[in-house]
Amino acid sequence: MPSQQADTERQGPVTPGQRPPRIGRVPLVNNTLSMVRDPLGFYAEADSVDADVVRFNVAGTTGYFVTHPTLVEQVLVTDEADFEKGRLLRDTLGEFIGEGLFLLEGEEWQQQRTALQPAFYRERIATYGETMTDFALATADEWADGERVDLLPAMRSYTLRVLGKTLLDVDIERTAESLEPLLSALRHRVDPGNLSAYLPLWVPTPNNRRVRRTRAAFEATLDDIIAERQTEAAAEREARDDVLSLLLSLDEETMDRERLGHQLLTFLVAGHDTTALTLTYAWFLLATHPDAQRELHAELDATLDGADPTPSDLFELPFLDRVLTETLRLYPPAFTTFRQPTRPVTLGGYDIEPDAQLTIPQWLVHRDERWYDAPDAFRPERWTDEFEATLPDYAYYPFGGGPRHCIGMRFARMEAKLALAAIAQRFRFEAVTEPPLELGMRITLSPTEPVAVCVHERG
Repeated sequence: MPSQQADTERQGPVTPGQRPPRIGRVPLVNNTLSMVRDPLGFYAEADSVDADVVRFNVAGTTGYFVTHPTLVEQVLVTDEADFEKGRLLRDTLGEFIGEGLFLLEGEEWQQQRTALQPAFYRERIATYGETMTDFALATADEWADGERVDLLPAMRSYTLRVLGKTLLDVDIERTAESLEPLLSALRHRVDPGNLSAYLPLWVPTPNNRRVRRTRAAFEATLDDIIAERQTEAAAEREARDDVLSLLLSLDEETMDRERLGHQLLTFLVAGHDTTALTLTYAWFLLATHPDAQRELHAELDATLDGADPTPSDLFELPFLDRVLTETLRLYPPAFTTFRQPTRPVTLGGYDIEPDAQLTIPQWLVHRDERWYDAPDAFRPERWTDEFEATLPDYAYYPFGGGPRHCIGMRFARMEAKLALAAIAQRFRFEAVTEPPLELGMRITLSPTEPVAVCVHERG
């Protein structure tokens, strides 16, 4: 259970005009060097300050870490109209994915969100269950008993196959050849430990040139797919249930050609690596916690009895759900959320200026000992109804929150659980890579070295 101080803030009352505590003796220099050299260490430095709002300065930009669930809720939900994604995200990801749903603001975001929402209704997502399970089984078929498996590439291949079918209804080989180089370039481009992350895309660094080249190649592939779909007979197009077909059914004013490309690229970038990382971390945690893996196997055996998992089965697999929930707590691929005030605001008694960059880190909030006993430990069993009733709402938010929460949350959770259920029925995982993992903050929270396991067929 959370400690008794769980409802208290780290710091006492704030006097009017008081500034939040800051990190770094010379913030502009110290913070920038820390962020470039060791982003996770920089986050840990902020967490060591006994306050829920902590000031910093990186590359001349003033920012604030916001780490109390009440303040997270204020920014993402209660006062969400006073905040936007901000220039930090627009200046980095906007160069790559354009004006997709992730970066849009105001009425245009609301219009696009409303138009896209039917693609992510629970009933529609359930129709993708067979595809997700089939590709998970195909992944398992590629492994032999006793084989050493590098998890992340295998899971990326799985999620890319799923997205290719459900998003575009194409054979993934057609898009993988151009998408994977683009994603690789993007990961390096936005890595805060890479100096290119602080330079505009027009600066002709080798990585910037690579980003522009790979994006052009991928957009050409998308152009070909879209053009082919637009020439199909209406009846043939209506028979499809992929996301592209829904987007093409919208009127030109709602979804013009440029916006269509931006949305597809946003979904591919957002949906590919995040779920692949979630599965990589889940297998790693199960491999390094044999008791939890045995409990999962027992639940799958008792409930499925060897049958392929379906979306309806997931309601009968509570421990599987807890494994995924705990994985996303410890290793949230979306490791932080960014916002920028659109007007002067007050957070935790501190006055925050409109051009400040707010960092609202799942990585820190999810591991706060005020909300979680043994916060660095993998304990799926902690997720009881009683525990969740005591937990502040925004002590856990792996998919963001409020109106801007991830539109693909249900899709991602179902995809991950079906893959875990299908593959864990076939294999037991033995750890090769030992904890702790070396992690990097890129577009997502990613391992910097291969995460390997040995797979053993279950008798």
